[in-house]
Amino acid sequence: MKNLRVAHRYAVALMSAAESVNALEGVAADCELIAGTIRSSRELRLLLASPLVQAAKKTAVLHALFETKVSRLTLRFLDLITAKSREGHLAGIIDQFASLRDVRLGIVSVDVTSAVEFTPAQESGMVSALERYTRKKVRVRVTLDKAIKGGLVVRIGDTVLDASIRRQLEILRERFRAGGPQSN
Repeated sequence: MKNLRVAHRYAVALMSAAESVNALEGVAADCELIAGTIRSSRELRLLLASPLVQAAKKTAVLHALFETKVSRLTLRFLDLITAKSREGHLAGIIDQFASLRDVRLGIVSVDVTSAVEFTPAQESGMVSALERYTRKKVRVRVTLDKAIKGGLVVRIGDTVLDASIRRQLEILRERFRAGGPQSN
């Protein structure tokens, strides 16, 4: 919980700084680049998390990696979190920043699990239906899972809409066991 609070606090500060100079999209792109680099490099994750490595060394590594690729604002932010010994929270800060940005822009992430791949027309129709349902712009991530047998499972934040064949079979099985009515 403390780590989430720390990450949120620094993400709010970065969001505020980016908005004050009208650079929200540029900083968001910088954060995506940094997050991708952190995800792809185990050595960088270990370096950032290590209490044994001096802050000056971490700053030098971050500058070497990102100085020519990110804005001055983002680079100064990296310097700040390193000076405050919060570089181990960088991935969490970036995640929180992305969440805050999505809220500001009215975007909601939706995870859809399907047994089959969607055609472009089906995906477009699903996105339209989800935007009507949420009354927001949606960012859809589709995952294939043959175990659901058919239909789909939609996850919007804490809400799960399960229209899978697997779930329908589970409901039917429970009704048979309970001896209740079989109609829906």
